Amino acid sequence: MSQALAEIRARIAAAEARAERPAGSVTLVAVSKTQPWDHIAPVLDVGQKVFGENRVQEAMERWGPHRQGLELRLIGPLQTNKAREAVGFFDVIETLDREKLARVLAEEVQRAGKAPRLYVQVNVGQETQKAGVAPGDADSFIGACRTTYGLTIEGLMCIPPFDQDPAPHFAQLASIAERNGLDKLSMGMSDDFEIAIAQGATSVRVGSALFGSRVYS
Repeated sequence: MSQALAEIRARIAAAEARAERPAGSVTLVAVSKTQPWDHIAPVLDVGQKVFGENRVQEAMERWGPHRQGLELRLIGPLQTNKAREAVGFFDVIETLDREKLARVLAEEVQRAGKAPRLYVQVNVGQETQKAGVAPGDADSFIGACRTTYGLTIEGLMCIPPFDQDPAPHFAQLASIAERNGLDKLSMGMSDDFEIAIAQGATSVRVGSALFGSRVYS
């Protein structure tokens, strides 16, 4: 695992250099969802500090004893009935995608007196099976999050269609971010993170290339 981590970090650094971006400008999010602890521990031991999880309860059970000094990101869909736990546990929620969730998150942020950093998920491929705001609705949704619900939006996230060239989708996300004054882009996974970096990604979510195939219980 440590060798895989070193190789991915080297690939990120090379992609930054090719894009003439500063070294260290891209954050590696290690996607630890569904992975057993013996796969995660070696990566943690060699200094990886940012991890992505899909489910609130699973993340709390896995990371509860190991929370100190880490940044945990929710990168899977968030149900409103899990919003209170998510606000309390995660540093970043990347999957804000509907007004009902924005309203509940605003309520929970007010109640908790603390706010995770928030990303709006955009369904760049407009795929019916995927979550996310339609690209054409993204500007108005970001505006509603800010003005109606008083939320601070840090950036945008997307998952392009797996069977299409991801570059135009990444470019579209970057364009939406630019016109809304956002400079954080969570885009790119194991198969396409170098393309995402070329298009402006500030964080990439890498799972299988780091840990191997997902493990399902």
